[in-house]
Amino acid sequence: MIRQAMTDHAYQEPEFRAHPSRAAVAMILADGDDELEVCFIRRATREGDPWSGQVAFPGGRAGPDDADAHAVAERETWEEIGLTLGTHHRIGPLPMRTIDRPDLREPMILTPFVYYVDQPTRQTAFARLPEEVAHVFWVPLTHLFDATAVTELEYSIAENRRTFPGIQFGDHVIWGLTLRVLDSFAEITERTLPALEGTHW
Repeated sequence: MIRQAMTDHAYQEPEFRAHPSRAAVAMILADGDDELEVCFIRRATREGDPWSGQVAFPGGRAGPDDADAHAVAERETWEEIGLTLGTHHRIGPLPMRTIDRPDLREPMILTPFVYYVDQPTRQTAFARLPEEVAHVFWVPLTHLFDATAVTELEYSIAENRRTFPGIQFGDHVIWGLTLRVLDSFAEITERTLPALEGTHW
């Protein structure tokens, strides 16, 4: 179902250039004990990182040797969590997003991709770069669409404190850009994220 939905919504990838203003992330699906689960990381707390301590998908900025956005997502996934992604793991791209925050030096273009890995591959994931990734964890797909998991989080961007919608999973809150990427996935698979239902954020 997910693979077919992604095929039916074939997004055109933007023209790529190997520049730090371009970034890519991997939304990785894998079979859990009872259902599909999604891989998330909690970024390490460190000065100078705009997303310090936040929940995210594996990924990051383009490097000079990256041939395309897929290469960015796959290289960063290996560097951050030691999980090797290849062309046979690719399900499809999600709509790119422009990131324009007052605390960034310049706007960024983010290209998210959906991947699927089997359980043996999934089990290789770990926090390979502890200075960048504090924790790797997997969330059941149904939990992301569970209305009882909806929460809010207060966060300051450029000294402007705001309240954002989120999804609670244990001690983690999935919110911000990562929640927006999940919203794109939900729309393609014809679902609604309860965390964003009725919001204008």
